Amino acid sequence: MLNYQPELSNLLFLLEIIASLIALVYYKTIKETYWKWFTFYLFIIFLCDVCIVKLVPSLGIKKQFFHAYIVIPLQFIFFYWLYAYQSLKKKSIFWLFLLLYVLSFIPIELYFARLKVVYSFNYTVGSFLLMILVFLEFQKQIKNDAILKFKQNKMFYINMGIMLFYVGTLPFFGLYNLIVKEPEIWNMYYLYFLLSNCLMYLLFTASFIWGKAKL
Repeated sequence: MLNYQPELSNLLFLLEIIASLIALVYYKTIKETYWKWFTFYLFIIFLCDVCIVKLVPSLGIKKQFFHAYIVIPLQFIFFYWLYAYQSLKKKSIFWLFLLLYVLSFIPIELYFARLKVVYSFNYTVGSFLLMILVFLEFQKQIKNDAILKFKQNKMFYINMGIMLFYVGTLPFFGLYNLIVKEPEIWNMYYLYFLLSNCLMYLLFTASFIWGKAKL
Protein backbone atom coordinates (compact mmCIF):
# COMPACT_ATOMS: atom_id res chain seq x y z
CA MET A 1 0.00 0.00 0.00
CA LEU A 2 1.32 3.43 -0.93
CA ASN A 3 2.15 5.77 1.95
CA TYR A 4 0.98 8.78 -0.04
CA GLN A 5 -2.30 7.24 -1.22
CA PRO A 6 -4.50 9.31 1.18
CA GLU A 7 -2.84 12.58 0.11
CA LEU A 8 -3.23 11.83 -3.60
CA SER A 9 -6.80 10.62 -3.10
CA ASN A 10 -7.64 13.85 -1.26
CA LEU A 11 -5.96 15.86 -4.02
CA LEU A 12 -8.02 14.03 -6.63
CA PHE A 13 -11.20 14.77 -4.72
CA LEU A 14 -10.20 18.45 -4.50
CA LEU A 15 -9.48 18.61 -8.24
CA GLU A 16 -12.91 17.11 -8.95
CA ILE A 17 -14.48 19.91 -6.90
CA ILE A 18 -12.39 22.57 -8.66
CA ALA A 19 -13.27 21.22 -12.11
CA SER A 20 -16.98 21.22 -11.21
CA LEU A 21 -16.85 24.78 -9.85
CA ILE A 22 -14.90 26.10 -12.85
CA ALA A 23 -17.42 24.40 -15.15
CA LEU A 24 -20.20 26.18 -13.28
CA VAL A 25 -18.43 29.55 -13.57
CA TYR A 26 -18.15 29.15 -17.36
CA TYR A 27 -21.61 27.64 -17.78
CA LYS A 28 -23.06 30.81 -19.33
CA THR A 29 -20.56 30.62 -22.17
CA ILE A 30 -21.52 27.05 -23.07
CA LYS A 31 -25.19 26.79 -22.12
CA GLU A 32 -26.25 27.00 -25.77
CA THR A 33 -23.94 24.15 -26.79
CA TYR A 34 -23.71 20.44 -26.06
CA TRP A 35 -20.80 21.24 -23.74
CA LYS A 36 -23.30 22.19 -21.04
CA TRP A 37 -23.74 18.46 -20.43
CA PHE A 38 -20.07 18.22 -19.54
CA THR A 39 -20.79 20.53 -16.60
CA PHE A 40 -23.60 18.25 -15.44
CA TYR A 41 -21.37 15.21 -15.94
CA LEU A 42 -18.65 16.61 -13.68
CA PHE A 43 -21.14 17.38 -10.93
CA ILE A 44 -22.73 13.93 -11.20
CA ILE A 45 -19.34 12.20 -10.93
CA PHE A 46 -18.49 14.38 -7.95
CA LEU A 47 -21.80 13.46 -6.28
CA CYS A 48 -21.18 9.79 -7.03
CA ASP A 49 -17.83 10.00 -5.27
CA VAL A 50 -19.54 11.64 -2.29
CA CYS A 51 -22.06 8.80 -2.27
CA ILE A 52 -19.28 6.24 -2.37
CA VAL A 53 -17.51 7.83 0.59
CA LYS A 54 -20.56 8.69 2.72
CA LEU A 55 -23.75 6.96 1.63
CA VAL A 56 -23.02 3.68 -0.14
CA PRO A 57 -21.31 1.89 2.80
CA SER A 58 -24.16 2.85 5.15
CA LEU A 59 -26.65 1.19 2.78
CA GLY A 60 -24.73 -2.05 2.82
CA ILE A 61 -23.71 -1.70 -0.84
CA LYS A 62 -20.18 -2.70 -1.79
CA LYS A 63 -18.18 0.17 -3.22
CA GLN A 64 -16.87 -1.92 -6.10
CA PHE A 65 -20.43 -2.80 -7.17
CA PHE A 66 -21.48 0.86 -7.12
CA HIS A 67 -18.42 1.70 -9.21
CA ALA A 68 -18.82 -1.22 -11.61
CA TYR A 69 -22.53 -0.81 -12.31
CA ILE A 70 -23.13 2.94 -11.86
CA VAL A 71 -20.08 5.20 -11.95
CA ILE A 72 -17.89 3.51 -14.57
CA PRO A 73 -20.71 2.83 -17.08
CA LEU A 74 -21.82 6.45 -16.74
CA GLN A 75 -18.29 7.62 -17.54
CA PHE A 76 -17.87 5.45 -20.61
CA ILE A 77 -21.34 6.15 -22.03
CA PHE A 78 -20.89 9.90 -21.61
CA PHE A 79 -17.51 9.95 -23.34
CA TYR A 80 -18.77 7.72 -26.19
CA TRP A 81 -21.52 10.28 -26.67
CA LEU A 82 -19.12 13.25 -26.46
CA TYR A 83 -16.61 11.76 -28.89
CA ALA A 84 -18.62 9.78 -31.42
CA TYR A 85 -22.03 11.47 -31.33
CA GLN A 86 -20.93 15.09 -30.94
CA SER A 87 -17.29 15.72 -31.86
CA LEU A 88 -16.80 13.12 -34.61
CA LYS A 89 -20.44 13.32 -35.79
CA LYS A 90 -20.55 9.54 -36.20
CA LYS A 91 -23.79 8.51 -34.54
CA SER A 92 -23.54 4.95 -35.86
CA ILE A 93 -20.22 4.49 -34.01
CA PHE A 94 -21.80 5.79 -30.81
CA TRP A 95 -24.62 3.24 -30.94
CA LEU A 96 -22.26 0.43 -31.96
CA PHE A 97 -19.80 1.15 -29.14
CA LEU A 98 -22.65 1.54 -26.66
CA LEU A 99 -24.01 -1.86 -27.68
CA LEU A 100 -20.59 -3.53 -27.46
CA TYR A 101 -19.98 -2.04 -24.04
CA VAL A 102 -23.36 -3.16 -22.69
CA LEU A 103 -22.80 -6.65 -24.10
CA SER A 104 -19.47 -6.80 -22.26
CA PHE A 105 -21.41 -7.16 -18.99
CA ILE A 106 -22.88 -10.50 -20.06
CA PRO A 107 -19.68 -12.58 -19.55
CA ILE A 108 -19.35 -11.07 -16.06
CA GLU A 109 -22.82 -12.18 -15.06
CA LEU A 110 -22.63 -15.61 -16.71
CA TYR A 111 -19.07 -16.62 -16.09
CA PHE A 112 -16.63 -14.28 -14.34
CA ALA A 113 -18.83 -13.64 -11.31
CA ARG A 114 -18.73 -17.32 -10.42
CA LEU A 115 -14.95 -17.17 -10.26
CA LYS A 116 -15.03 -13.99 -8.16
CA VAL A 117 -12.87 -12.23 -10.72
CA VAL A 118 -12.37 -8.48 -10.32
CA TYR A 119 -14.64 -6.60 -12.72
CA SER A 120 -11.92 -5.72 -15.22
CA PHE A 121 -13.27 -7.34 -18.39
CA ASN A 122 -15.90 -4.75 -19.27
CA TYR A 123 -13.60 -1.95 -18.10
CA THR A 124 -11.00 -3.23 -20.54
CA VAL A 125 -13.59 -3.35 -23.32
CA GLY A 126 -14.80 0.13 -22.44
CA SER A 127 -11.27 1.57 -22.37
CA PHE A 128 -10.33 -0.13 -25.64
CA LEU A 129 -13.35 1.39 -27.40
CA LEU A 130 -12.49 4.76 -25.89
CA MET A 131 -8.92 4.38 -27.12
CA ILE A 132 -10.25 4.03 -30.67
CA LEU A 133 -12.22 7.25 -30.25
CA VAL A 134 -9.13 9.03 -28.90
CA PHE A 135 -7.23 8.00 -32.03
CA LEU A 136 -10.07 9.12 -34.32
CA GLU A 137 -10.28 12.46 -32.52
CA PHE A 138 -6.55 13.13 -32.87
CA GLN A 139 -6.78 12.11 -36.51
CA LYS A 140 -9.63 14.57 -37.00
CA GLN A 141 -7.72 17.41 -35.35
CA ILE A 142 -4.62 16.80 -37.45
CA LYS A 143 -6.53 16.59 -40.73
CA ASN A 144 -8.39 19.89 -40.32
CA ASP A 145 -5.45 21.76 -38.71
CA ALA A 146 -7.39 22.15 -35.44
CA ILE A 147 -4.27 20.92 -33.67
CA LEU A 148 -2.59 24.25 -34.56
CA LYS A 149 -5.17 26.06 -32.43
CA PHE A 150 -5.10 23.51 -29.63
CA LYS A 151 -5.26 26.17 -26.90
CA GLN A 152 -8.81 27.11 -27.96
CA ASN A 153 -9.82 23.54 -28.75
CA LYS A 154 -11.80 22.05 -25.86
CA MET A 155 -11.55 18.54 -27.27
CA PHE A 156 -7.76 18.75 -27.27
CA TYR A 157 -7.73 19.03 -23.48
CA ILE A 158 -10.39 16.35 -23.10
CA ASN A 159 -8.54 14.03 -25.45
CA MET A 160 -5.25 14.45 -23.61
CA GLY A 161 -6.91 13.78 -20.26
CA ILE A 162 -8.73 10.69 -21.53
CA MET A 163 -5.58 9.35 -23.14
CA LEU A 164 -3.51 9.78 -19.98
CA PHE A 165 -6.06 8.20 -17.67
CA TYR A 166 -8.34 5.70 -19.42
CA VAL A 167 -5.92 4.58 -22.12
CA GLY A 168 -2.89 4.81 -19.82
CA THR A 169 -4.47 2.66 -17.12
CA LEU A 170 -5.78 0.05 -19.57
CA PRO A 171 -3.00 -2.45 -18.66
CA PHE A 172 -3.61 -1.86 -14.94
CA PHE A 173 -7.26 -2.91 -15.09
CA GLY A 174 -6.98 -5.33 -17.99
CA LEU A 175 -4.31 -7.36 -16.18
CA TYR A 176 -5.42 -6.50 -12.66
CA ASN A 177 -5.73 -10.07 -11.44
CA LEU A 178 -2.10 -10.72 -12.40
CA ILE A 179 -0.71 -7.37 -11.28
CA VAL A 180 -2.35 -7.56 -7.84
CA LYS A 181 -0.12 -10.55 -7.08
CA GLU A 182 2.98 -8.37 -7.56
CA PRO A 183 2.90 -5.59 -4.90
CA GLU A 184 5.73 -3.52 -6.41
CA ILE A 185 4.21 -3.49 -9.88
CA TRP A 186 0.75 -2.85 -8.41
CA ASN A 187 2.09 0.15 -6.45
CA MET A 188 3.67 1.63 -9.57
CA TYR A 189 0.50 1.26 -11.61
CA TYR A 190 -1.69 2.57 -8.81
CA LEU A 191 0.54 5.62 -8.46
CA TYR A 192 0.08 6.25 -12.17
CA PHE A 193 -3.67 5.71 -11.75
CA LEU A 194 -3.88 8.46 -9.11
CA LEU A 195 -1.55 10.90 -10.86
CA SER A 196 -3.13 10.50 -14.30
CA ASN A 197 -6.58 10.90 -12.76
CA CYS A 198 -5.44 14.18 -11.18
CA LEU A 199 -3.95 15.35 -14.48
CA MET A 200 -7.16 14.47 -16.30
CA TYR A 201 -9.23 16.73 -14.05
CA LEU A 202 -6.66 19.51 -14.44
CA LEU A 203 -7.04 19.19 -18.21
CA PHE A 204 -10.83 19.17 -17.86
CA THR A 205 -10.54 22.41 -15.92
CA ALA A 206 -8.23 23.87 -18.57
CA SER A 207 -10.79 23.03 -21.25
CA PHE A 208 -13.24 25.44 -19.62
CA ILE A 209 -10.71 28.21 -19.02
CA TRP A 210 -8.93 28.27 -22.40
CA GLY A 211 -11.14 26.17 -24.66
CA LYS A 212 -13.81 27.73 -26.85
CA ALA A 213 -17.14 25.99 -27.39
CA LYS A 214 -18.46 25.96 -30.94
CA LEU A 215 -22.15 26.69 -31.42
